[in-house]
Amino acid sequence: MVLDTATLRIAFGLMALVLVFLFYFSAYRVTRSPYSGWWCLALLFFLSGSACFLLDGTAHQVWANPLGNVLLVHGGVAVWAGARSLRTVPPPKWAFTGIPLATLVASVLDDPATNTWSGGPVFLAAMSLTIGLASRELWRLEPGYSRVRIPMAVAAGGLSVFYLLRWVAFMLEGQHGPVFQSVFGSAVTTLVTMVLLVVVSFSMAALSSEQQTRALRVVASRDDLTGLLNRKAFLEMAAEQLADLSITKGSGALVLADLDHFKSVNDTYGHAAGDLALQTFADACIATVRPTDLVGRYGGEEFVILVPGASAERAELIAESISNRLAAATTADGMEMPTASYGISTYDGASTDVERLIASADAALYMAKSLGRNQTARSDRLR
Repeated sequence: MVLDTATLRIAFGLMALVLVFLFYFSAYRVTRSPYSGWWCLALLFFLSGSACFLLDGTAHQVWANPLGNVLLVHGGVAVWAGARSLRTVPPPKWAFTGIPLATLVASVLDDPATNTWSGGPVFLAAMSLTIGLASRELWRLEPGYSRVRIPMAVAAGGLSVFYLLRWVAFMLEGQHGPVFQSVFGSAVTTLVTMVLLVVVSFSMAALSSEQQTRALRVVASRDDLTGLLNRKAFLEMAAEQLADLSITKGSGALVLADLDHFKSVNDTYGHAAGDLALQTFADACIATVRPTDLVGRYGGEEFVILVPGASAERAELIAESISNRLAAATTADGMEMPTASYGISTYDGASTDVERLIASADAALYMAKSLGRNQTARSDRLR
């Protein structure tokens, strides 16, 4: 006995409804991870979109068919947005407007009152695109992420290819073609999607937990005010980098920075202005160094930067660039940004102690302060 399309769509809707409740209470409410939230939203879109198609063949088809297409495409966009959230990248705003809007226009202009496949080419292309982009995001996750990302990426990629082949068959022979009907028809697609949703949904729980764990780890390692690494996290990560010659290449530089006369900023303009100065300096550091360099708030108004592979001269240029960015920052109420002094130490060897590097840089920083501040001193030039 072969199940008809309507029966499969009802079964699909019931399954999606069960998954929504299951993963809302077992995943999203527990982890509050954006990924599980997006996935629950995607299931709601798939559920409501499938329900709209149950009205095909009735007087309501004229609005239900375009709406069903748009809701399913929104589901594909939500899957993509969820995958992007694993890299803490927000979904592009146009995705929730441009792609569904194009699907809606194509469907409305294709006689939806009598054509159950109104806007079919655009709908199929949109589904292939959004789910394919979700697969791409999963592949782009760093290797340290849960290994479940690989079968998730494969499943999403397979479904994207399936929709692409549906589009090709639709364009070549139309909705009534024998290949399209037997291989890529609505009944087959509903069954395939049901199986993939079950498999992917349970894998989703693992990624949601991983996302929550990583978020907590970031919170524990970051300074609340500046968003830079806190002292403990910097020391741990710096020690790891210094021990890995593939990263350090056996040499590099450490920069210790201190905002000059910082207390006077607080006394003159208030603590809010002092916080702004710290945040601005942190932003200047991030904008200057490479993504692979380490930047941390060492304490108070003191900051520390590890630049693997850099020479002392390169470190001096980095310090100069940070100071230029700090001086160019816009301020309000007549506030003047403080200047900064820098101490630089370098290393060149297979084994280096980060605490010793910081001590050397601190001695150089003391020299820069004693020479009048707003300048850079190097530990290799100390007598």
